[in-house]
Amino acid sequence: MSGDYARRISPRALPIGMAAVVGVLYAVGSLLGWGGRPFIAWTEAGAAGAAAVSLLLSSRRPDGVPADASVPGGIWRASWRWYGIAAASWFVGAMGGALSDGSGRSALSLSVPDLFYLFALVALVTGLVVPIRLPRDAGTWLRYVADTYVCACALFVLGWVALFGSLYHRSGESPSEFLLELLYPLIDIVFVCGALPFVLGAARGHRRLAWMGYGALAAIAAADVVTTFVRLDGGGPGDDPSDILRLAGLLLLLLVPWTGPAAGPGLPVDDIPEDVAARAEECGRMIGPGIAPAAVAAAAALFIAGHSITGSNGLEPGVSIAAGSAALVLIARLAGLLRENDALRRAVNTGEEHFRALSESINDAVLICDLDATVRYASAGALRTYHYTPDELLGRPLNEIVHPEDLPRVQQVFTEFLDEQSGDVGPQDALRVSCRVRAADGTWLPTESTISRYSGSDGAPSRLLVTTRDLSEQAALQRQVAHLTFHDGLTGLPNRSYFEERTREVLSRQHAGGTVAVVFVDLDGFTAVNDSDGHAAGDQVLAQAARRLRANVQSDDTVARWGGDEFAVLVQLPPDDPETRATVELAGRLLRVLSVDPYQVGDKHIVLTASVGIAFAGDEEQPHVAGSDAGRRLRRTAADLMRNGDLAMARAKELGGGRVEVYAPHMHADVVRRLELGSDLQAALAEEQFSVDFQPVVDLATSRVTGVEALLRWRRGNEMVPPEEFIGPAEESGLMTPLGEWMLREACREVARWRGDSWDVGLSVNFTARQIAAPRFVESVAAALAETGLPPQALTLEVREEVLVEDAGQNVERLSELRDLGVRLAIDDFGTGYASLAYLGQLPVDIIKIDPSFVAGLGSDETLTLLTRTIVRLGSDLGLTVVAEGIERPEQLELLREMGCPRGQGFLVARPMEARRVESLVRTNLAERDRPGDVPLPLPG
Repeated sequence: MSGDYARRISPRALPIGMAAVVGVLYAVGSLLGWGGRPFIAWTEAGAAGAAAVSLLLSSRRPDGVPADASVPGGIWRASWRWYGIAAASWFVGAMGGALSDGSGRSALSLSVPDLFYLFALVALVTGLVVPIRLPRDAGTWLRYVADTYVCACALFVLGWVALFGSLYHRSGESPSEFLLELLYPLIDIVFVCGALPFVLGAARGHRRLAWMGYGALAAIAAADVVTTFVRLDGGGPGDDPSDILRLAGLLLLLLVPWTGPAAGPGLPVDDIPEDVAARAEECGRMIGPGIAPAAVAAAAALFIAGHSITGSNGLEPGVSIAAGSAALVLIARLAGLLRENDALRRAVNTGEEHFRALSESINDAVLICDLDATVRYASAGALRTYHYTPDELLGRPLNEIVHPEDLPRVQQVFTEFLDEQSGDVGPQDALRVSCRVRAADGTWLPTESTISRYSGSDGAPSRLLVTTRDLSEQAALQRQVAHLTFHDGLTGLPNRSYFEERTREVLSRQHAGGTVAVVFVDLDGFTAVNDSDGHAAGDQVLAQAARRLRANVQSDDTVARWGGDEFAVLVQLPPDDPETRATVELAGRLLRVLSVDPYQVGDKHIVLTASVGIAFAGDEEQPHVAGSDAGRRLRRTAADLMRNGDLAMARAKELGGGRVEVYAPHMHADVVRRLELGSDLQAALAEEQFSVDFQPVVDLATSRVTGVEALLRWRRGNEMVPPEEFIGPAEESGLMTPLGEWMLREACREVARWRGDSWDVGLSVNFTARQIAAPRFVESVAAALAETGLPPQALTLEVREEVLVEDAGQNVERLSELRDLGVRLAIDDFGTGYASLAYLGQLPVDIIKIDPSFVAGLGSDETLTLLTRTIVRLGSDLGLTVVAEGIERPEQLELLREMGCPRGQGFLVARPMEARRVESLVRTNLAERDRPGDVPLPLPG
């Protein structure tokens, strides 16, 4: 049979098929009357041959794998191989008996087939011994021989008294001759008794294998006893029913491969998974049959005593010798067991002393309890940790000191542990449970306990060993780490991580119809506090702001420090009051408490305002998530809600601060557009998509163009992007600094060319606070003047009032340096910012430009007209040049002339225009100036 074909035959199907064939043949032969010794011998030969083929094929080794015991499956494969050799030897003996037509097996007529029968028994026992790790000490082997002898003698006595004693008296044979007649049964009894310790000690993976082999051995032994009895009783081969026992034993061997370890149905034996093979490789150990020899001996003694009383014949001398010698050996074994018991007791006492010393030296609490959890022993560590006296703890049930909330869970796992210990399947070695335990002072301490079975020096197994560790320090450290992880160290408020997690949690269990909102708060002007008074002062302001916020929200609301000078509040409204008005009122209240009262920093009072943004759950766009990933959708929803609140706060800050803004979807669209513009600005700067337009500034008395204001323009393809849309993104992205430098050079170059043509015009350029704060700002302006040849006195830098007030130190210092070079300074949009009229004289400025909102009210608003007149007069008194912006109507022009405002600009005068159109306008202006009569005003460009 080839290897490939053998692999296609399942080793588990082979024995079943052969057993079925043998059984069918035997049944058919019995029905057809194929009786007689030859038929029985051929049947045995067939069964033995089938068993040999099945076992030897199943024990084959994978191709390329060495015959090594370390190879997975080597142990049980070797056991199968010896079983196969036993079956093959029996097959040879049965074939010889069938060919010779022997009448029966007898030691007096020992033949060659009988030798094969004996070798089959030896091979079968060897198959039982192979999976066992044999002991190496002589004492174990002496105990083994003694137990085997006692067991064999007891069985011999039982057999003699029950069966063979009467036959001996009728046979007339001498004792030696009759003993030879009993040679086969005696050999079988010795093998059966000697193999029992190896079967009892078989490893878990080999137990069925061992018991089936042992069953085959016992069946063959019983068959030999029956055959011997029938032959000595004068019966013929046809009267011998023992062939059924031999056939049963051979069928057990035939079915042995079915009991071996395998990966599953249909897998070859060689393809067993490694983990299954590893478990099957566990070697057994030889263990004593325990009380089996004594039980057999006691049964024999009782049987002999009963037979001697009721029987007609007395005890034979051989029986007395066997029984007496077995009793002496049994007494010697009992003496050895007593000595071993004393040694074990001394070892247990020593271990008990070591256990007590160890339990007293460790800090863990060690308790010994009954099965009902009543304390019988408590170590010094238990008394130290929980501050109990021995009288308070001993004899007390543990459930009295376990926290009531933890007690049901502890009792459940404790009961399951005891049930598993009392059962037969899979008991736990130890139980680990965490609970809170009450100390003597009434405090609850977190603990972790390990519970296991305990047997003391008295050998009583009905005790439990409980080792308990106090986790108070570990729990405190975990709480501290958790607090530091999720709280802000400065304000004590929850931090951003906690707020995000809390928002997701609230949204996940949001009541139907309820409202969840976030309120974001930012302190306006806080950066100036850090820069002017130091970060310590800023920390005090933040701590005071946190206390004000916490004191003005509900207990269910969550206040957190979002980062920097930003705070966030999570608001939950119940389902019966889902009005958003309550949240808006809360935001207004928070705005007032942060803005009305000044912050106390040492002996200094700091007044700040706040920008507040509100967003409600449901305003955010629902994410498009594939499938039903609720967790990802929840995280996205929470992130969108917090983003919307931040956007609303940013919008409030953009609108000047000190106000509350509610999120609207267009805010997100604006942010996206600003981000897109920011990414396009870099490419536009590289591709020179920017240009400079100029708006003329005229002398209102003479209509002469005295200067131009440079304005940045962006033409993106065929689209003109409004300045109010890209100036902000450019400022935020940091591109305003290089854009400003480029515009300054281009404008200076154009005006310098005009001045080279004898046109006495000046140039005004707007600068933001970030541009002024940029490194080398003064150097870049000076470099542009030097590069283009524009005189410094022809350049005017326009800044808003807050640039000079918010960071007066650095900004004023840099502008003063430029002013020392001859550059003039103008305050743009004067009257709407921070600078008061009284403070005006302290600023290093040359020009003030009246905000267009004042000019727009001339002639229609008396207050604005009065304020404009006051500004014009004050500028004249201070020696400053006043420029009115936003002149759009003739009556505004007339009023400004009447007030004595020297200069102006606006759409009535001229619109912003390209450089070539400015040149045309200036030439027209110069020509009109030379004509007699009224001085005309230039037409709008």
